[in-house]
Amino acid sequence: MSWQNRVNRLWFPVGRLDADVDLPKFVFRYIEGAKRAESEAGFTPLPIFPSMEFAYWSPELFPLFKNRVIAPRRPDRLNYLKNLGLPEDADPIEILSVNGGRKVTDVFEVFPKLQKGSDGKYTCRFFLHGWRYVNGAQERIDTLKPDEILYLKPAPTNLVDRHAVKIETEDESQIGWAPRYLRKVLAKAIIHSTECNLSVIRVNPQPAPSSQRVLIEMKARWEGYEPMTEQEFQPLVPDKTVD
Repeated sequence: MSWQNRVNRLWFPVGRLDADVDLPKFVFRYIEGAKRAESEAGFTPLPIFPSMEFAYWSPELFPLFKNRVIAPRRPDRLNYLKNLGLPEDADPIEILSVNGGRKVTDVFEVFPKLQKGSDGKYTCRFFLHGWRYVNGAQERIDTLKPDEILYLKPAPTNLVDRHAVKIETEDESQIGWAPRYLRKVLAKAIIHSTECNLSVIRVNPQPAPSSQRVLIEMKARWEGYEPMTEQEFQPLVPDKTVD
């Protein structure tokens, strides 16, 4: 989970949710990024998780996350899951891993830790960000087709985020940006990856929210680099305490 400082608009990874939906068991811990957010941007622990030095357990998904998942009885649930490219029986963690858990007036965002599959590749799905602020993106998005190949391009001159990564089509049309939580990973991927492929999964027309316009899948293989293992992602409470 990441947090945004409303003043300088900077984002920091601050927490980690470990989930076993079959037991069920959910554990929340703060991570090293929370300490940096505290010292650099005034982050304070949430009322539901008041101490950074404690692991919080629950047999149910914590309200902070549950409120970011569409309710089972919502009449538009099936269409919503279709927009996310998920099956009807998708569990809350699967939903959060794609929808980002964002709310319009919120300062938090949820994202999945990238895990290596049996084929040695890291796979994740995410929605295209920032396309409304890119000239001509709307017109090009309207022509996108499922399975269309996309490309990553670094944007070192971006004044807001030096790790920003553009997403372009084969004809070099920029259609938007990679999500914040993936930017550092993808910036390194451009340098270190032996294989990194992006493709369009689906394009959702209105009335789908603009934040769920283009669903993208990434499949990547890295040598000598394991994403999201940097110090800022390390939990403040050791793993051995939550087994």
